[in-house]
Amino acid sequence: MTAQTSMLHIRVDEDTKEQAAEALNSMGLSVSDAVRLFLRRVVIEQAFPIELKVPNAETVAAMKESRKMMAKRNARFNSATELFADLEKNSSR
Repeated sequence: MTAQTSMLHIRVDEDTKEQAAEALNSMGLSVSDAVRLFLRRVVIEQAFPIELKVPNAETVAAMKESRKMMAKRNARFNSATELFADLEKNSSR
């Protein structure tokens, strides 16, 4: 006997939706499949199936540092000389 289904509507920004759909597609899943799996885990475990933690001060500082490093990594250089000078300046050697 087939279970009766109902529609679930959620709002998410377009960029997140597209990136999630692409990642899930590579796993052979649709966004709907992923939401169904998530909700089944909630039912089975009677808990939120993803561990959520509030980061401590040290972790927050590391996250901020990482974001700054990532932003700098995406910097554009006008020449290879500028790129190599920046690499030399920031190398740990």
